Amino acid sequence: MKANATLLHVFPSFAVGGSQMRFAALANHFGGRFRHAIVAMDGRTDCLANLRACLDIDLPKVTLRRRDTLGNVRRFRALLRRMKPSLLVTYNWGSIECAMANWPGLTQHIHIEDGFGSEEAQRQLTRRVLTRRLVLAHSTVVLPSRTLYKLAAESWKLNPAHLRHVPNGIDCARFGAPGIAPFDWRGEGPIVGTVAALRPEKNVMRLVEAFHRVRAKIQCRLLIAGDGLERAALEERVAALGLKDAVKFAGHVTETERVYAALSVFALSSDTEQMPVTVLEAMATGLPIAATQVGDVAEMVAAGNLPFLTPPDAGALGRAILRLLENPVAAASVGAANRAVARETYGQDRMFAAYEGLFCGKPLETGRAGGMMKRLNTGGAP
Repeated sequence: MKANATLLHVFPSFAVGGSQMRFAALANHFGGRFRHAIVAMDGRTDCLANLRACLDIDLPKVTLRRRDTLGNVRRFRALLRRMKPSLLVTYNWGSIECAMANWPGLTQHIHIEDGFGSEEAQRQLTRRVLTRRLVLAHSTVVLPSRTLYKLAAESWKLNPAHLRHVPNGIDCARFGAPGIAPFDWRGEGPIVGTVAALRPEKNVMRLVEAFHRVRAKIQCRLLIAGDGLERAALEERVAALGLKDAVKFAGHVTETERVYAALSVFALSSDTEQMPVTVLEAMATGLPIAATQVGDVAEMVAAGNLPFLTPPDAGALGRAILRLLENPVAAASVGAANRAVARETYGQDRMFAAYEGLFCGKPLETGRAGGMMKRLNTGGAP
């Protein structure tokens, strides 16, 4: 692909989230290597603040309306014909209409699937499975988790030759570095915390309920970094449980490394995840993880952390948190093992190399991005 090629990225939303922050890391790393055009289907572009000012970023105008699939396909197809991008990159189910608009192949297409919303947390919807099977049949599909890879091959029945397993990577030097000033929250007791968009599938309510059980047994606090539609309901529940002084809603925090630096335990309470970046960041900080066993989390954490992964139940999650808080020496050992795994396996360099190959149209090893996964806990594809 020629220098300064234009990549057209389509996000359901360009609000701050895992997919958007990974794109920001990639765009910032590549600098002037590519030109980027971004379409946010809901009009939100909050994550632009995380892109370097020197980048060549375009925000093309296209009108996309909810529940107007045919109209959206027609309008986006017109944009593709007008822009003639070198590569179309769509993200998650919410952008599938724009993937449809490319059929039967106006330009090279990559679809990146990071996971599902609350509507597919428990099971795949047949209509969506069939749509993915048809629309993505000739596209390169990038999947950060082995769980998603298996789903794409076995349920969506996509050709494994078109699938690429590219695990997320993080800037390990940023998290847990000496001298980071922890998030300022003066009070008594260790802090349990999470970093999450407050959406239904993140089920932070489960964490609040789990913390209520833990708080009854040990003096501790809960720090929730993130914002979203669920915040009002969460604040109401915290008040009803009498936990207002023990729970802090920090809202959106840009310097998340300061949040992790304040924690004794990182908690993940989601109904559905695939390869959550927040878990990697907490691992790189040297934290033990208490989490629902979703997606690839069991393969991401150190072996010593496995006993603290639980079913999606507030009681079980609370017991895992309590065990870590009651034995800080063992918790520190688990955290140290997590840090070693993160730095050995999940650094950004491998992710950058994989995406550079994808964006430049270079062939990658089928299924796996150039052997990125050095540490595999179980056998089998990918």
